[in-house]
Amino acid sequence: MYPLLDTIHSPKDLQALSDEHAERLAEEIRKFLIQNVSQTGGHLSANLGVVELTLDLHREFSSPQDRIVFDVGHQAYVHKIITGRKDQFVHLRQENGLSGFPKGSESEHDAFDTGHASTSISAALGLAKARDLQGKKDHVVAVIGDGALTGGMVYEAMNQAGRDKTPMIVVLNDNEMAIGPNVGALARRLNALRTKKSYLNLKERILALLDHPDGNDRLYKFLRKTKRRIKYFLLAGVFFEELGFTYLGPVDGHNLVEVEKVLRQAKQLHEPVLVHVKTVKGRGFGPAEKDAATYHGVGKFDPDTGEVSKGCGESWAHAVGSQLEYFAKQDKKTVVITAAMPMSTGVQEYSKLYPKRFFDVGIAEEHAVTFAAGLAKGGMKPYFVVYSTFLQRAYDQMIHDVCMPKLPVTFLVDHTGVVGEDGETHQGIYDIAYLAHIPNMTVMSPSNRSELCKMMYFAAEYDGPIAIRYPKGNLPEDDKELGEIQLGKGCVVYHPEGAKTLILAQGVCRQMAEEAARELTARGIATAAADARFVAPLSEAWLDELAKNYDRIITVEDHIRTGGFGMIFKDRMDEKTKVKIMALPDRFIEQGSRDALLDRFGISVRGIIKTVENWNAEA
Repeated sequence: MYPLLDTIHSPKDLQALSDEHAERLAEEIRKFLIQNVSQTGGHLSANLGVVELTLDLHREFSSPQDRIVFDVGHQAYVHKIITGRKDQFVHLRQENGLSGFPKGSESEHDAFDTGHASTSISAALGLAKARDLQGKKDHVVAVIGDGALTGGMVYEAMNQAGRDKTPMIVVLNDNEMAIGPNVGALARRLNALRTKKSYLNLKERILALLDHPDGNDRLYKFLRKTKRRIKYFLLAGVFFEELGFTYLGPVDGHNLVEVEKVLRQAKQLHEPVLVHVKTVKGRGFGPAEKDAATYHGVGKFDPDTGEVSKGCGESWAHAVGSQLEYFAKQDKKTVVITAAMPMSTGVQEYSKLYPKRFFDVGIAEEHAVTFAAGLAKGGMKPYFVVYSTFLQRAYDQMIHDVCMPKLPVTFLVDHTGVVGEDGETHQGIYDIAYLAHIPNMTVMSPSNRSELCKMMYFAAEYDGPIAIRYPKGNLPEDDKELGEIQLGKGCVVYHPEGAKTLILAQGVCRQMAEEAARELTARGIATAAADARFVAPLSEAWLDELAKNYDRIITVEDHIRTGGFGMIFKDRMDEKTKVKIMALPDRFIEQGSRDALLDRFGISVRGIIKTVENWNAEA
């Protein structure tokens, strides 16, 4: 099925390929990606766009001696295929299977573990400095997409690399997309770089001279100065050159010969170099080229038609977006902020309906939080919609800029708890620990759609910062009405006669807690169940009420134990009653389905039942 690809077991196998065979290999890799990702889901469009680029990187550089660092890493599937992991793709992003991101424990060719954007140049600079300090001569390459250029770390790293003149290569994979289309002034600057044909033609001629200096150092310097002056004349404000990087490109990222040529030029320059490569996200698969955002991180789909398998029911993200649209219609002070993820967080439609009150700040969560603080201080009602794993970046801004002045910013924290197939870098299992201890921060977890809407209404009227945390995926079918929300108080949802044991659950763990309580009661162990609603603050009156009514309380959450709800609750209960904590272990959790991972760690109906029965037997 793949006559050429089946002969590739390591990057060394690429060296003997002619350009013609390399092009055929690129076609086979695209077919392989489409066929395999259609069965497992994963990041498709980004990988289809970097096939030729990845082949040329491995033809021109010698991995693992030369280090290639992929920003985010969602575009590293091709890299994995040609570094000996092709046969593992049948288990891509599955439990005990192949990670969807670079992972050093998988292969020595994965130079740096990645999963979040804008980190590659910092990591590559560190590797380059370590190389220089040890007197080594290998090459270090960072491969970064233009979407990641909206992250501030990029410029902190480039500023140091350019100042120190550290030899390293940054390959800018420019496909005009992050997850959605790029936004802002940097995107416009790249558009200018792409279209300066007159500059490109002159640059080629000048570079040809520079590649063969005649030994006269004065002539060499003169030519370099002339090149720079012409560049400034034709392209005002050469941004990357100002940061100390020699700029090469742009080149067609799907032309193997052109890409190989420019990478070879970059290797010969012992200084910081930025290679600008223009690619098409989703290349070679019509549906992905037409709608790259949908196929950025896609579930299972039909490889022939591109039709994506859709789950039943409404997603949490869609419900959040719908409620925000309603708020915006009712109150002109409502504003929504996202960090390059309008589609993934459910606010794409909001952005169309209320474009003046919608702000996509790019991959810049730190800026987003302080920007929201400024909006709140100015009298607006800002909602920052963000994944739990990405909000981690903005910890200082939440403390310093939002919570200290007690500004009414609402954080709609998506993808909390175990998110599944994206693995360690994306599990939202730390946000309670980094949010709940901040003074003035209120943290809530809805268990269904009704609770989500009530909490959003509560936040809209609350005079202070609030974080509402909710999971990935679809809303539960259960939409039980739990009554009015009161600050710091939860709600007992099931209490059989004589129950002295309570299962107190956070968020969507409430449904499994209630099911477990009913089953335990049927088995003769009268057990109640409650929805905690709040993580912080916790009402002292409500805690006293629970202590009065129950001898044993088990807390259940899909969050790590340390700093989680259970520890907070147990600390507050002190000696009032016995408390046992059910939480995830304090470790990084690999990829796998959400249900399977939770069950592995006992956060399931059967896990709760077993814990209660064992505790009851000990009493």
